Amino acid sequence: MSLNTSAPNDSAEVDEPLRLVVVSAGVSEPSSTRLLADRTAQKVLDLLLASGRSATVGVIELGPLAVDIAQAIVSGYPGERLKTAFERLAAADAVIASTPVYKAGISGLLKSFADILDNDLLIAKPVILAATAGTSRHAMVVDEQLRPLFAFLRALPVPTSLFAAPEDWGQAALGDRIQRAATELVLLLRSGVGRSIADSAWTGYQHQFGGNATRAEHTADDVDFTTDLMRLAAGGTAGGRE
Repeated sequence: MSLNTSAPNDSAEVDEPLRLVVVSAGVSEPSSTRLLADRTAQKVLDLLLASGRSATVGVIELGPLAVDIAQAIVSGYPGERLKTAFERLAAADAVIASTPVYKAGISGLLKSFADILDNDLLIAKPVILAATAGTSRHAMVVDEQLRPLFAFLRALPVPTSLFAAPEDWGQAALGDRIQRAATELVLLLRSGVGRSIADSAWTGYQHQFGGNATRAEHTADDVDFTTDLMRLAAGGTAGGRE
């Protein structure tokens, strides 16, 4: 079946390449978790190219950042390598998040990385969710654990999630799911809906002051000094009475 990945509001002019970022929590070498993410990223690139858009792919491997992540959790301050990863995520147009499954749960490394992310960082960014495991018994982990996590981060996970057990790699069904998930991501990207949501509704979200999200400049203009709490903090009284 031929899938149309064009969108009615696409501009005729050539735009800057879209930025796709892969976040892989795989730690083995070679990593099936990274392989699944790479296959998916390549399919996204192919579909974008076929629809007239170019894209770049960056990869954030969490394994080499494990010590940095642990230190950031304990100290509350990310190091330079983590700040670089945050900047890449903030600048991304879309994300592919891929994790191994351990003991019926997502990688603690990925969860710890998510724990130190600014809650604003992924607002309205399209995301493909993927996981690998040693048995198909863990197939629901993506939707039961990854999807709520990215919903909390207010990202836009595509409807199709990806999961691969050892027996899936040689099956056409996995390729079909990758094709479907990639198509959903491309349609979201080309529609511009994520950017439109962030542009129009940004002030309606609760933000982390001094956060690392792209739009999180956070000046005094972002603070509502008319609330009772802020009046009290400024030395006044509730209700505006001095």
